[in-house]
Amino acid sequence: MYKRPKTLKNIINHYCPGCGHSLVHKLVAEVIDELGIQDKTIGVAPIGCAVFIYNYLDVDFIEPPHGRGPAAATGIKRYMPDKIVFTYQGDGDLAGIGTSEIIHTANRGEKLTVIFINNGVYGMTGGQMAPTTLTGQKTTTSPYGRGKSEGKPIRILEMLAQLDTEAYIERTTIIDPANIIKTKTAIKKAFQYQINNTCFSIVEVISNCPTNWKLTPLESFDFIKKEVLPVYPLGVLKEPKVSK
Repeated sequence: MYKRPKTLKNIINHYCPGCGHSLVHKLVAEVIDELGIQDKTIGVAPIGCAVFIYNYLDVDFIEPPHGRGPAAATGIKRYMPDKIVFTYQGDGDLAGIGTSEIIHTANRGEKLTVIFINNGVYGMTGGQMAPTTLTGQKTTTSPYGRGKSEGKPIRILEMLAQLDTEAYIERTTIIDPANIIKTKTAIKKAFQYQINNTCFSIVEVISNCPTNWKLTPLESFDFIKKEVLPVYPLGVLKEPKVSK
């Protein structure tokens, strides 16, 4: 019989109906339980909707400034290498304000785990255009659609995969049960690489923001399938050559 994960607090979440954050929270909690690492896990949640994960997971958390999650996580992991350290970040945070932080953290090969939620907008602050917003996608700061003057969507994982440093890099989504299972598997693998002290790991989860996309939850999943995944293809982009 299914039971609520021990690491997931027994409280009502506040997220908008259909938001992907609550689902990914559950997956992370299940992985922590299954790996038996709750008492040694430290989460890092910068500003944005992603920050509220500290309300729902029963592990230690810190909240750094916007975009500085990887830097804060690096400090924690280097000072306490026996801990399991992960960041939980949105696309505005990781791909925008914290671009340099994630690139240099990956390039240094820090032995930590990053869960990257990509829903294409700044969710908490009103649905503004993010670095990952699709070309032509309407947001509060691109009401006529993202145009040429705003540049193209940034594929962070493809950028990180070009680095010479060993890393585990995978992109998943949560639009249906099969992909939810794949997302959990990827998150578990990312944590396992850290447990084994193997390499830096990042899992990008293509998620939805029905409220700011102005779609129903079901319509938002269709939008991901038809519009988002062709731009952000799923799969493993890089795995370490060293033994797992």
